[in-house]
Amino acid sequence: MTAPPRAPHATGDVGTVVACPGHVDPRRTVGRLRRGAGDPTWATVDGAVWHATRRASGPATLRLTGVPGGVRADAWGPGAADVLADVPGLLGLLDDPTGFAAHLHPAVARAHRTHASLRLARGGDVWSTVVTSVLEQRVVGTDAKASWRRLVARHGDPAPGPAPAGLRVAPPPAAWGALPVWEWRQAGVDAHRADAVRRAAAVAHRLTPDLAPAELARRLQTVPGIGPWTAAEVTSRALGDPDAVQVGDAHLPHLVGWALTGRRADDAGMLHLLAPWAGHRQRVLVLLEVAYRGAMPAYGPRGRRALPMR
Repeated sequence: MTAPPRAPHATGDVGTVVACPGHVDPRRTVGRLRRGAGDPTWATVDGAVWHATRRASGPATLRLTGVPGGVRADAWGPGAADVLADVPGLLGLLDDPTGFAAHLHPAVARAHRTHASLRLARGGDVWSTVVTSVLEQRVVGTDAKASWRRLVARHGDPAPGPAPAGLRVAPPPAAWGALPVWEWRQAGVDAHRADAVRRAAAVAHRLTPDLAPAELARRLQTVPGIGPWTAAEVTSRALGDPDAVQVGDAHLPHLVGWALTGRRADDAGMLHLLAPWAGHRQRVLVLLEVAYRGAMPAYGPRGRRALPMR
């Protein structure tokens, strides 16, 4: 995305500087929340990170810019004040590693030393995370990202304020729930996932960011079509849950097994290997991903971007 010519350095409707201990790179910290380089709800322009999101108070655009001693945050739109209040969590400043024992395994200790500044971000936008997580069920990542990109580009709203061209706010739950079947099919989304999003939209008012991760996971799993994997994706990304484990993932058990034992593992083996880090299992998973994913033998499917379903 490219910035429009108007007011690229304007201050927001509300703004603040968030002090950060050490160096915090907004691009790296929020990177796990972005669903691919083409995610229309995110953009990076001239070193600044832009995000279009939605809160109960309405849509908002957030801009994060690194400054000496912290991060400058500006926000526009009806939801500006609420999204600005979420910035410390978004930057990982609410992440508490107390009790994390990286030394229990050399691979984890090495990953922790190499990525000592890594923080678990709390995205705050539960609903959009529900949608992206459901779209990622049982398909390759490129398919899910392409579906998200198409649906938000077609049905989302322009981001408020002087946002980069093409930045979009994802639709609210009611709009997702009302999408006709052909819109899902054109985006390459099968009926199982489309139905899960529609069912979740009907109870979205109960899926709030003030819930404890365990309670949000419980509520999510009362929705047909949403299980432990999807719930863990949501709590880890939207709430910064440091202990979430994506049981049922096509890659994570093999990554954990390979990094910690040199052999592939299944879900049961992964849970056994992660047990010493109870309370911080998501932290271990993220560290292993950033440190070793590129070195791991390739396991699991790869495929083309989502195509319209026939």
